Amino acid sequence: GDVVRAGAGEFGRTAVSGGGLLFEGLAGTQTAWMSHNDAVVAPPEGFRATATSPASPVAAMEDLERGLFGVQFHPEVAHTPNGLELMKNFLYRACDCLPTWTPTGVIESAIEAIVALVGDHRVVCGLSGGVDSAVAAALVHRAVGDRLTCIFVDHGLLRAGEAEQVVDTFGGHLSMNLVHIKAADRFLERLAGVEDPERKRRIIGNEFIRVFEEAALEIAGDSTAAPFLVQGTLYPDVIESGGSSGVAARIKTHHNVGGLPEDMAFELIEPLRDLFKDEVRKVGEELGLPEEIVWRQPFPGPGLAVRIIGDVTPERLEMVRAADAIVVGELHRAGLSRRIWQSFAVLLPVRTVGVMGDERTYGHVVAVRAVESEDAMTADWARIPAEVLDAIAGRIVAEVPGVNRVVYDISSKPPATIEWE
Repeated sequence: GDVVRAGAGEFGRTAVSGGGLLFEGLAGTQTAWMSHNDAVVAPPEGFRATATSPASPVAAMEDLERGLFGVQFHPEVAHTPNGLELMKNFLYRACDCLPTWTPTGVIESAIEAIVALVGDHRVVCGLSGGVDSAVAAALVHRAVGDRLTCIFVDHGLLRAGEAEQVVDTFGGHLSMNLVHIKAADRFLERLAGVEDPERKRRIIGNEFIRVFEEAALEIAGDSTAAPFLVQGTLYPDVIESGGSSGVAARIKTHHNVGGLPEDMAFELIEPLRDLFKDEVRKVGEELGLPEEIVWRQPFPGPGLAVRIIGDVTPERLEMVRAADAIVVGELHRAGLSRRIWQSFAVLLPVRTVGVMGDERTYGHVVAVRAVESEDAMTADWARIPAEVLDAIAGRIVAEVPGVNRVVYDISSKPPATIEWE
């Protein structure tokens, strides 16, 4: 076949027209989510084109004799409305597969694998308070019981009130062994003067592991007594870190994946590594976790450090933390929290001129980000009502010292990522 560099790439929603086995039972024209700069202009020998788009003469193709199929768009994302039906056609019609995935099956398989791996050893879990680490902890706890100790590192990069909520939920409600380590000064010292986002992620990942190693040694009293570390790494984390295959380009290093030191003393247990967020939530519900944990918005492992563009300082942390609390609070007040996949504030590395009262100001800029998504692989910016945005902007300028301008990010993923760093 022939592949050429397209004059203009296709990104976002695109009309795709065609047929073939993958499109059986579907309308002749579909909306599909595109994200590419190249175009297939002629299919390989044995294939026939089954779909086209405005910029792709071969948007889908098939070789029925050999059972080979290809598409140039993303059928797996929510922005391709009939993508699930297309994938069902592939699985059930082309591959003769049977639908057997269930949360119960995932739990049973994970527990079996964890028991076989861990044996009689003790296990430590990296707990952040988010849904990923919570579900991972609950899974491992069901497998090894009290031999699991959850270590919650407060690195000073958390959202407002988050540390207290983690301690109350896991140490109280879920009755797990919980060690709370306050290490804000240690992390901030390592991050001082660091502006590059990849360096931030690697520093945080390295320091996280060092803190865990020290805590595990103190817990177990022996460097080999708790050799296993549980982390809530998901499949999108692996993909974005370039770890799913040898040819995947790194988008950004996830601190659980590419930010780990090579000489760490732990063997990793990542029971959610092959799951997407929606699947993790189903597993969490099956495990009986509280709704407020299962449906909590995603939060990056490096925390607010990657929501500050540039140097991370205590002062800038307080600014973005206060702004973030306002964003989350106003969206909750407006009844939009469940609809929105992720919402937060970003502190930008620029200042702008403003007027407050009768005086000129030269203040910081906060960007508000809110997106809708199903699995974080793609996302669309949320159409928040103007009056809600007005309330958010008004409160941030009035309540966060040093900020005089608020902007709203209307970029989708792709081409942008959800987080700014």
